[in-house]
Amino acid sequence: MGAGMERDEVRGGVREVLRFLRRLDPGDDTEPLPPRLPDARIVNVEGRGEMFVREVAATEAGAPTVVLLHGWTLSADLNWFSGGYEVAARHGRVIAPDIRGHGRGLRSDRPFTLEAAADDVAALVRQLGGDPAVLVGYSMGGSIALLCAQRHPDVVAGLVLASCALQWRSSLYERVLWLGLGLAEYVLRFGAPSGITDRYLRHAVERSPELDGYEGWVKAEARRGDASDIGCAAKALAEFDATGITAHVGCPAAVVVTAHDKLIRARRQRELARALGAHTVEVDGHHNAWLVRPEEWASALDEAIGAVTERSAPAQGDPALRGEGRPLADVRAARG
Repeated sequence: MGAGMERDEVRGGVREVLRFLRRLDPGDDTEPLPPRLPDARIVNVEGRGEMFVREVAATEAGAPTVVLLHGWTLSADLNWFSGGYEVAARHGRVIAPDIRGHGRGLRSDRPFTLEAAADDVAALVRQLGGDPAVLVGYSMGGSIALLCAQRHPDVVAGLVLASCALQWRSSLYERVLWLGLGLAEYVLRFGAPSGITDRYLRHAVERSPELDGYEGWVKAEARRGDASDIGCAAKALAEFDATGITAHVGCPAAVVVTAHDKLIRARRQRELARALGAHTVEVDGHHNAWLVRPEEWASALDEAIGAVTERSAPAQGDPALRGEGRPLADVRAARG
């Protein structure tokens, strides 16, 4: 990359950070009335702590378990209320936890790491008897799902990764953007703990008629996360690298690509799909397509989950490892 292109990349990253830091206008006095959501409970996960979980029971015997893993700064409810819960429930039992440090997720004195979050998910799924499960991860949730497949392969029957990449720091633009956002969250927490999330949601709330009446709830839900953990999570994402993980992932996979994504460029998402030999579905939207284009997002998610649960994804390498030509049910049975 030439010096001129590098400068343009850096400027682009700085502009994205400054866009997030624009002053927030006072909102309307709207009561935080939630949309319809699945039942929730607190699960005391052995060796980990208390985890907040949304659940939907399977409607058919033998249906797989689908675990929904939300993105950075969000909660399960924020990420999946606009169609994700409903789509996942079409395919089986649904488990949707709040990741540590986010939403109502467990709090720890130890700094946030993606590895610890992956271990939380694996312990929860085992305790709830959902293993092996299909892990559906959006953005940061996709990175956690990949780590879970590496660290706890017995828990993972398949992967659906949306708006995710092998690594989040391949270019100067990406390094400036993610490290800048992490630093901004640390700064904002002293005066506005929900600053990053409020700014991220501002554009979506203004342009999404589906959110009419839910603005107060969206903003209230966004305030639940711990700013220190969210800042640590941004740093962890900036350092994340899954290039050594994908070759050892032994399960069907699908990738949902947000084609106009400015946070995780589409080419990075497609690189991930190629590395996994994954079924690919594209959404004509940005990183927040789950919120501003909920119908297209839900349709893509439905196809991606179906590609994993109903047929094996395209495979590379040893077919015995990747389940080539075998339905997911047979792959799960072979693993015991």
